Amino acid sequence: MGAGIWLFGMAADRFGRKPTFLFYQAGAVVMVFVYAHLSTPFALLIGGAVMGVFVNGMIGGYGALISELYPTEARATAQNVLFNIGRAVGGFGPVVVGALAARFSFAAALALLASIYLLDILATLFLIPERRGALLE
Repeated sequence: MGAGIWLFGMAADRFGRKPTFLFYQAGAVVMVFVYAHLSTPFALLIGGAVMGVFVNGMIGGYGALISELYPTEARATAQNVLFNIGRAVGGFGPVVVGALAARFSFAAALALLASIYLLDILATLFLIPERRGALLE
């Protein structure tokens, strides 16, 4: 996770926030399926580290992205509300994945998780403007 956050910041400064988010989101989709097929402890350890880079590394860009999208007078509130709503909803992830795996299958649960990242990619593509280098209000 720490390496992913650091790498995200470096890539976002070099290539822009939007392309970096899209790359990390695509990496998260791939790693969900790759990690599900690993079976040895060493593979799970390495796969978990790589998955952490993509899944958790995006945290490195949230502050910059939200700061660039909201005016100064709403910026701190927007960051706290959006980040904590995400954490609250994300906290139910293990319960939902477990319930779906028990009710349907592990593959169905993974497909739902990957589809959330795909929805995230679409939202980033169509709803988030690239503001690299733009002046803040």
